[in-house]
Amino acid sequence: MSRISEEDVRKVAGLARLDLPEDRIHTYAGQLERILDYVAQLEAIDTEGVPCTTRAVEVVNVSRDDRVEPAGEIREDLLDQAPQREGDFYRVPRILG
Repeated sequence: MSRISEEDVRKVAGLARLDLPEDRIHTYAGQLERILDYVAQLEAIDTEGVPCTTRAVEVVNVSRDDRVEPAGEIREDLLDQAPQREGDFYRVPRILG
């Protein structure tokens, strides 16, 4: 006997506000049944001692220490690349009236 009836499919479709064609209800019931069979296979796997994870591949945040370093000559090199310079600043066109 199937765990998912056609009436179950209609009810879930109604709750999700899905308009399913009546001739496909039987197909969807079978597909949902196969999904539940797959979940049952996954439940049978022994996961004792396996740590919980949130991702398949662990993500590591690579960062450096936040420290102040003297700008030295690089500051002057960067300022010299500006189209217009005014002292220790870039000169840019006015955008506000």
